[in-house]
Amino acid sequence: MTKKVNRVEYTLTPCKENIPPDEMKAVLRCAHEVAARGGRSLLAKILKGSKDKKVLELKLDSCPYYGFYEDFTIEEITSKIDRVIEDGYLRIEYDYRLPLVYFTEAGWEIEQDTYTDELLEKLKEISRKKDKDFEFIKTLKDRNRKMIFLLLDKIQKSGDSGFLPALEYWRSVDYRKVQARIDGVMEAIGGGRGE
Repeated sequence: MTKKVNRVEYTLTPCKENIPPDEMKAVLRCAHEVAARGGRSLLAKILKGSKDKKVLELKLDSCPYYGFYEDFTIEEITSKIDRVIEDGYLRIEYDYRLPLVYFTEAGWEIEQDTYTDELLEKLKEISRKKDKDFEFIKTLKDRNRKMIFLLLDKIQKSGDSGFLPALEYWRSVDYRKVQARIDGVMEAIGGGRGE
């Protein structure tokens, strides 16, 4: 006999106004931190800038948009999150008994753009330093391929040859398809193909 699962119930209470692009970006960026492992209340706590034990334990206070809505109540923040869900950028799915936040395709498109801008800035920072520490680049290896190609497109579009040492290293630690794309970017920004 199967035991009945008592799912945690939730009700969406979206705010009436549309979410402006900068706020949408903040909600989705914070959602990236909890997608598939947290729900609306944890997401609201990040946006509020909460010092909640779980937020600090999971190091969610390091999210660039932590505290974005610090002057709002948790209820107001949750209604904004619910608007983002209602508008089709996030969705809720149950994992056993808990309702967790997930991206929709439309939400992920926006978040990929935001997140690749962050990654681009980190790579710029690494590229500018005299003593280059490429350890961060290893973390790019098993990320979403479409997002990585978007990041490489942004590097190519920048035309900045300062990225070449980082690209050379990246090429040495990633998979063939990514290596091939890196070769194209290096050629486009003047560095030829890495060997």
